[in-house]
Amino acid sequence: MKRFPLYIEVIIGVVVLVLAGWFFFGSSLEMSKPVIKFDQDVKAIGRQKNINIQFTDSHSGLSQITVEIIQDNKGQILADKKIPSKGTKQETLPLSVSAGDLKLHDGPATLKVTATDHSVFENKTILSQDIKIDTIPPQINLLKNMTYINQGGTGFVAYQPSKPLAETGVYINKYLSPAHAAQIDGKPSYATYFAMPMDADTAATRIMIFARDEAGNEINIAVPCTIKPKKFRADKMNLSEGFLQQKMPEFQAMVPSLHGKTPLEVFSHINTQMRQDNFATIQKMCQKSAPKELWEGTFLRMKNGAPMALFGDKRSYVYNGQVIGESIHNGVDLASNARSDIEAANSGIVVFTGALGIYGNAVLIDHGLGIFTLYGHCSSINTTVGKNVAKGEKIGVSGTSGLAGGDHLHFSIIVGGQGVNPDEWWDAHWIKDNIGK
Repeated sequence: MKRFPLYIEVIIGVVVLVLAGWFFFGSSLEMSKPVIKFDQDVKAIGRQKNINIQFTDSHSGLSQITVEIIQDNKGQILADKKIPSKGTKQETLPLSVSAGDLKLHDGPATLKVTATDHSVFENKTILSQDIKIDTIPPQINLLKNMTYINQGGTGFVAYQPSKPLAETGVYINKYLSPAHAAQIDGKPSYATYFAMPMDADTAATRIMIFARDEAGNEINIAVPCTIKPKKFRADKMNLSEGFLQQKMPEFQAMVPSLHGKTPLEVFSHINTQMRQDNFATIQKMCQKSAPKELWEGTFLRMKNGAPMALFGDKRSYVYNGQVIGESIHNGVDLASNARSDIEAANSGIVVFTGALGIYGNAVLIDHGLGIFTLYGHCSSINTTVGKNVAKGEKIGVSGTSGLAGGDHLHFSIIVGGQGVNPDEWWDAHWIKDNIGK
């Protein structure tokens, strides 16, 4: 049998050994390095900073992860974890860094993160992040606040921080209305519109400006104001057999789980679960708003629209003499002639058009800085998502879609994700006195 030349046999032997080594040792011979990612942009650390660091190695797996903070050439280990067995491809390390406990002083420092894999080459990634130790909370200069706020009304504050902020807004008890960055007198500032709950009162309702800087330092500043009581109506609405037979099948067609349910069971679902789901959907859509005012002046009211239901009406639904459900009306129902034109109450950007549960065919417009208007029960929609609409521009036609017993427009003004009384935004004097100045 003819043999290959010696050098070829040597090459073949080396290739066989390499292939065998790869077969038996597999990913242990790889040379790719682990990946390190922060869950946030870490520029500063304050009195207390929570950070999540994600380590990934998709080949041999992680063997050791270390985090160290260095200041004045002195290092302190924040975490050092060894992973003895192979196969851990990903690890998330939560860190709570306390400048006080570590005796760090305000000034520059370095956050050093190291990850090593299980390869025989011990591939290593070192990430050194220059940071600033900053333990001084931001200071807030309140520029404007409203002395009096109506129950169910809109509040407004403007303020300037002493340093850049990572998060800020106004808390009404536990609900946060995010603030929006603005330039006031040429300085970085924030403006916040917020909704005052219908049951708020001066004694029990806390209004606080919340601010967190890039280092994680927080401050809360009380906003002084007097909450003015407002009377809201209570009304009983009789559910007729005709209404239930006419409307409930429409909702059964939308929600497969309602098939086979009685009309009363369908109504109960609509008035509870669907109403809550619709509200959550609206809140989610209102989380992102244009960073400037798109509106100007008073908001328009539907032409020749007679009020059929007011903001804050407490409705009790009655069937055969029994109360079977309740709700709070978060808008105003306006009725004119059947199929009346619906106009944009003010200039803005259309962010939603389509079916919206109890509101039927609806349009949602963003007017900037967290202010939105909702138009429900349309028979047709004459606008599109993303369109810049002008004040008074036709956007639809009134109708009976959704949970409507007759042709009308449901109109809501939403501030910071909560419904507010439209009467204020229809009032030129209120806007001038509380917002314009």
